[in-house]
This record gives sequence, C-alpha cells and structure tokens, in this order.
Amino acid sequence: MTKLYEKLVKSCPSGAEVKRNVPKIIESVPQTHGKHLLMSILNCVDLTTLNATDTKTRILQLTGKVNSFQVRYSNIPNVAGICVFPNYTTLVKDRLTSKNVKIVSVAGAFPTAQTFRTIRVTESKLAVDAGAEEIDIVINLGAYLGGDYDTVISEISEIKSSIGDKVLKVIIESGSLNGNEQIFKAAMMSMDAGADFIKTSTGKNGTGATPEAAYVICKAISCFYDETGIQVGFKAAGGISEVNDAISYYQIVSDCLGDKWLNNKYFRIGASRLANNILSEIAGERHEHF
Repeated sequence: MTKLYEKLVKSCPSGAEVKRNVPKIIESVPQTHGKHLLMSILNCVDLTTLNATDTKTRILQLTGKVNSFQVRYSNIPNVAGICVFPNYTTLVKDRLTSKNVKIVSVAGAFPTAQTFRTIRVTESKLAVDAGAEEIDIVINLGAYLGGDYDTVISEISEIKSSIGDKVLKVIIESGSLNGNEQIFKAAMMSMDAGADFIKTSTGKNGTGATPEAAYVICKAISCFYDETGIQVGFKAAGGISEVNDAISYYQIVSDCLGDKWLNNKYFRIGASRLANNILSEIAGERHEHF
C-alpha cells in the first residue's frame, strides 16, 4: 500500500518555482511595518534559550521577564512560548504566571537525535510529565539520510503517542538535507507520522532557517492539508533575529497557506534576540525587556 508521503512527494515544488516565487514574496514585504503586524509576529515567537551555559538563574530571569511583560506592555500581546531544555521545564512551570504562554521543551536527544529510541521516547514523555505543553524533536536524520524511512516514521509516531495530546513539533534540519525534494519528503513523512508542526532547524547545526526551505515546507503542509484536511503548523527557527526576516517568514506562510495559519496556533518563530527587536520597532525606541 502506498504511503501518503510517497503519493504526495510528486507535488514538491521545482527548483525553478522556488527561485521564481520566493524573491517575489520577499519583495512584497512592505518597507514600513504596521504595529498590528509586528504585534502579531511577536505573539508567534517561542522565546528560546538552548545553551550549554543555561542556569537556573537564567531560566528564572527569562520566565520573570515573560511574566512582567503584560504588566509593562498591557496593550501588546506576549510571546507564544518559552522554549527550554527538558531539565528546566519544571522550573518554568512553577514560575510562569503569564496566561496563554506555552511551555515548550526540546527533547529526544536534541539537537542530534543520535541515541537509542527508548531514550528519545522517554525524554519526550518526561518533559511532558514535568509540565511541557509542546515538544520539539529532531527527525532521525541518520535513518532519513540512510533511506530507512520506516524507522523515521515509526519513531515519530511512538514519540507522538508517548506525549498524548501535547503538541509535537518535528525539526527536519533543512540545512542538512540535499535539495527541495528531501526537504519536502521529510516534512511530508513527519506529518504522515503525526507531527503537529514542521520546524526548519535546530539552529545548532550549520545552516538555520532559509526562506527557500520555508517555502518548500509550507507547500508540503498545504498539500497535506488538501489531502487530509489536517492543519499542521509551521515553525521557522535558526538564526532569525531581524524584524525584516521575521516578516518574510510571515509573508511566506500567508502566501503559501493563507490567513488560517497566521496565528500562534499554527505559526511560530523560534528565536531569542528577535523579541526585543520587534518590541523596539513597535515602541519606536530601543527596548531590552526580554
């Protein structure tokens, strides 16, 4: 029986289409950014700290800044989530008071995914048990690049099953894949296995997010939706710090997927410096709240 990803891979956009359409989309981004647009994008940011040097103090400070944001900026929507390593999930849960901000945890041997399946599954479940509402995992790149697609799919499915109704974001590490078809197939395969979001990159392995990869992923999400009626989200991450870049990804989502995706239930940007840059542009002066 033909698997869904095998059926839909023929819909992958050609290199010519990507080269033709992505610059047009980016050029359509207005030079003057309205505050409503900027606030919408800020509300889609997963405020992220994923460094070997992270400490309890750092996590508490970041959570405190998110908590105090709504008091200081009562007319601006807060970020979508706080993204941390699994061992800090409980700390965020215990201190986070800001409503509607999700607790996001990377898991499953982030950022390499190179370990035993049992560890990947168990760590994902442990992060949820500790309070994570969303889990970001990396696709098994070793299996994927080796052509072992059954392992890729079954592993994602098992992790999804282990976290129940929590949101699963699958990072395909697009910069490590060879060409549009590999990106499209990895995205399609992940959705076929139960991913709730497709995410571009970890930001830890060379090339991060690119508009071209985002376009291909969003086209895959569109094809999957047309075929199944299931709305899967898109998350851009890896090196996104400038406001213009964030708006470009927002515009790609708008162009490829439409208004139904332009909210933080279906669109995220994983970043650290970006939040302050957006906030500063909204305020018209430099702000370093986060």
